[in-house]
Amino acid sequence: MPKIIGNSLGEHREQVRARVFDALRNQLYERGFEAITLAGVAAEAGVGRTAMYNHFPDREHLLVAFVEDEAARYVARLTEAVDAVDDPADKLAAFARLQLTTLAEYHIPPGTTLARTLAPSAYRRIAAHADPIGETLDAILREGMRRGSWPEQDPAVLAPMVTAALGARQVVDVPPEELPRAIDLAVAFVLRAVGVIPAEDSRAAARHH
Repeated sequence: MPKIIGNSLGEHREQVRARVFDALRNQLYERGFEAITLAGVAAEAGVGRTAMYNHFPDREHLLVAFVEDEAARYVARLTEAVDAVDDPADKLAAFARLQLTTLAEYHIPPGTTLARTLAPSAYRRIAAHADPIGETLDAILREGMRRGSWPEQDPAVLAPMVTAALGARQVVDVPPEELPRAIDLAVAFVLRAVGVIPAEDSRAAARHH
C-alpha cells in the first residue's frame, strides 16, 4: 500500500499535486513542454508512477491542472494588488508590474505553442483562465476613463494593446540585475500609452495657466 503523505487522504493528494507542480514548473523552465514526460516529472517529484497516473492520466491533464492552479493563485495576487490602491493609474501600474514580474518568473509555453501541442478542448480550458485577468484590465481602463485619469478610448481596442505590450518576453529576458529597471520602463510605457499624464507634467501645465 502506498505511503500516505500528510495526516489525511485529502492532505496527501494536495501534497502530491504540490510536488508534481513544482517538478513540472522546473522542467518547463529548463526544457519546455515538448520534452516533458509523466515519468520524468514523477521521478523529480519523488512520486510513484502509479500515483502519478492516478492523478494525471496524460501530459495534457497535467498541464491543464497546473495552469488552473497557477491561474487561481495569480488572480488572487492580482486582485489583492489592484484593490490595495484607489487611483486608476496606480491600479494600472500595479496590474502591469505584476504581469511583467510573473512573465519573468514563469516560462509557460506561449499560446501558439500550446495550441499546436494540446487538444482543442484542453487548450480552451487553459485559455479560459485569461478571462478574469482580461476582465480586471477592462475594469481598470473603464474606471480610469470614468474618473478622468486618461482620455476616453475604446476598451476593446485598448485592452489588447496593453496586453500585447505586457506579454513581450524580450522586456523581461534580461540579466536579473537589469530586471527592475526594465519593468519600471515598461510600466511607464503602458501608463503613457493609455494617456496618463505624469504628475510633474500636470504641475507644469497648471503653472502655465
